Amino acid sequence: MLSRLNDPIVAIATAPGRAAVGIVRVSGANLRSLIDALCGRALEPRHATLLPFLDAQARPIDHGLALYFPAPHSYTGEDVLELHAHGGAVVLQLLAARCLEVAAEGHMDNLRALRLAEPGEFTTRAFINGKLDLAQAEAVADLIDAGTEAAARSAARSLVGEFSREVNALAESLIELRSLVEATLDFPDEEIDFLQRADALGRLARIDERLHAVLASARRGALLRDGIHVVLAGQPNVGKSSLLNALAGAELAIVTPMPGTTRDKVAQTIQVEGVPLHVVDTAGLRSSADDRLDEVERIGIERSWAEIGRADAVLVLHDLTRLTQPAYQRAQQAIDAQVQALTRAPRLTVLNKCDVAPSPAPTDDVIVVSALTGQGLDDLRAALLRIAGWQAVPEGGFIARTRHLHALRRAAEHLVLARAHVQRGDAALELLAEEMRLAHQALGEITGAFTTDDLLGEIFGRFCIGK
Repeated sequence: MLSRLNDPIVAIATAPGRAAVGIVRVSGANLRSLIDALCGRALEPRHATLLPFLDAQARPIDHGLALYFPAPHSYTGEDVLELHAHGGAVVLQLLAARCLEVAAEGHMDNLRALRLAEPGEFTTRAFINGKLDLAQAEAVADLIDAGTEAAARSAARSLVGEFSREVNALAESLIELRSLVEATLDFPDEEIDFLQRADALGRLARIDERLHAVLASARRGALLRDGIHVVLAGQPNVGKSSLLNALAGAELAIVTPMPGTTRDKVAQTIQVEGVPLHVVDTAGLRSSADDRLDEVERIGIERSWAEIGRADAVLVLHDLTRLTQPAYQRAQQAIDAQVQALTRAPRLTVLNKCDVAPSPAPTDDVIVVSALTGQGLDDLRAALLRIAGWQAVPEGGFIARTRHLHALRRAAEHLVLARAHVQRGDAALELLAEEMRLAHQALGEITGAFTTDDLLGEIFGRFCIGK
């Protein structure tokens, strides 16, 4: 993609399928000749014009709105033409084909390389041309993919630059201190006095404090974007499917008194305070050597263990009516040992069927519920958010990705080393300067100040075509 960024591009910018309106988008240098061929007239910049879209014989393909955004005041920073037509797939394909046909006629040198856009190529150009930084560009995709209202609002805040401003403020503070340190490198006899006069330790502490506040907000943003993978685990007939149905508010999983009803995983995403929880019901766990297992249930149990191994959190369900039975306890001990061997994800004990059996008082690690009556479900939801590390903040936050968290953590690690050099008092300024440079570079990776073509290809290649 990056090697062909000078080519003009065209794509259908709306999702496939029937709709009232569909959009064909073109971006490139000097699109006026294409506008004349398609629209039969010049367009006033940034004004919607109702007109027929013309084929090669000047016959209308469709009637709709044409919008022209001259460079550099456009989404991509290039000339952009948008054709808003009726949303039938054939109509939009005809318009995109007509754009390519005009270019293929060869009369217009600037259009000869016109081609179909690759995924994310419009936003790539917006980034390359300085219309968006990398965090804002990623927020475009996150806003499109948002599965909850909270995620959409957070992505919108990142899109307008809230996350980038926080990162840039940290970077500016580091640049200021770096400039002081590097300006003093030629005077080694003054190193210790300089560090004290410049309050290097205090400045680093303030930067570190602010960075950790941004990291905490980024963790919340990543949680809103990705959610957590929660697996319901336990022996047959402890109520896993009933609990999934109760949490989802719908009859998703089959519930019967017969052991082994669930043969394969059943997944559902639920929202708790805007956080997506991807809850997976699994087959009841028992020994694969059990003679009562058929081949299908054995495969289901193997898949259950695989899901547990991938989980961000495991809810271990117990049946209060069987909790004191020796056979049940032996089987549970074996299950607990294997869960512990498979995953380090947090585990929460859930005691089900409190409506028909005596139950202990709930604690932070033990939740008492009734999947049948709904008792204790609010406590369970709150416990899941606590496990996930969610803390709601009134002012909201911004969306973030795993790579952002990694970059912020690396920056924090380099700041720790930088502070250690200052605290020792005898460290060379070169070591302090290098740690701050590495912290600055880690922050720059978030907004794209320091990046690679491979990273850009990975990020933008996941966008939809037309964006």
